[in-house]
Amino acid sequence: MRNTLLGAAVAGLLALPAMAQTVPEGYPASYKDTIAAAVKEGKVVVYSSTDAAQVRPLLDDFKTLYPNVTVEYNDLNSTELYNRFISEAAAGAGSGDVLWSSAMDLQIKLVNDGYAQAYESPELKALPQWSVWKNEAFGTTFEPVIFIYNKRLVPDGDVPKTHADLAKLLEAKAAEYKGKVTAYDPERSGVGYLFVTQDAAVSPGARDLFRAFGKSGIKLYTSAGAMLERVTSGEHLIGYNIFGSYALTRSKKDPNIGIVYPEDYTLVMSRVAFIPKAAKNPNAAKLFLDYVLSKRGQTLVANQAELFSIRDDVAGEATAKAVNAKLGDKVKPIKVGPELLSTLDQTKRLTFIKQWQQAMQGK
Repeated sequence: MRNTLLGAAVAGLLALPAMAQTVPEGYPASYKDTIAAAVKEGKVVVYSSTDAAQVRPLLDDFKTLYPNVTVEYNDLNSTELYNRFISEAAAGAGSGDVLWSSAMDLQIKLVNDGYAQAYESPELKALPQWSVWKNEAFGTTFEPVIFIYNKRLVPDGDVPKTHADLAKLLEAKAAEYKGKVTAYDPERSGVGYLFVTQDAAVSPGARDLFRAFGKSGIKLYTSAGAMLERVTSGEHLIGYNIFGSYALTRSKKDPNIGIVYPEDYTLVMSRVAFIPKAAKNPNAAKLFLDYVLSKRGQTLVANQAELFSIRDDVAGEATAKAVNAKLGDKVKPIKVGPELLSTLDQTKRLTFIKQWQQAMQGK
């Protein structure tokens, strides 16, 4: 009897991978071939600008679904990711199977330059039209770009509700906020450049705000973590154009972090993923991309990773549904598409950076 029970237990354990790797509900039956090919490949190499700790719940759950597909997750900053991929592609060397980056414009440039393969994901129907380009570039999150402030040190009357409020505050209280505001450095950060060029495109008052930054001695960084740390400590008082995802996570651990969704407009960015044409594990890449876009994956994106789900059928605080309900037509999603290429034109980039540098001198 004991041997019979042991044999049944072993058989059950052996059956687990097969059960975990069944075709997801609503997918075509032929998807079983993609799963089988992915298992044969055995791994997927992901290059991502998202902190590994932030997406650990997704990586663990993907492993539960596909125990025979190992995820090699490379956590890089957005500019490093772009440069590494370009260098490896030029050398014909192995590179990532999935590129997943917050630098939307750099991702679109790679797609436009012919590095991505088209893939008609079974999850396409659940995504907003603006978040997919040519079935090659896929937006995966719906992250508001917000202000943060130190609740202990910023008086309630000083908390800016709009971009114009922030400019007025820095003009009116120049001494109090000298060196106390922080943001991404657009000259060194791909995401920082994306955000300020989008500000300039959306808001006629963006130049005035940038000049106010310059006069106030704004402190610029390449890491959201560094900005959050310094606002928490009180070294800085206000953070500008911060990922809502990172701010939300930090605010739950630190009650001194306040969050403002700008009421005049709130940019929404999306981490863009694509599968390179030269991917060595293309089927495993499809599994990973489909999982991230699936309702199951997006529920974890929202409620554990707190990266804000892009799907309307996912509930929770960190979701597109919640952000749209809160802000309505003040939400300004950054569209995944060729419009993002215009600011990467070398002449336009140099012109913009020159204007930014002049603003930093208060001109």
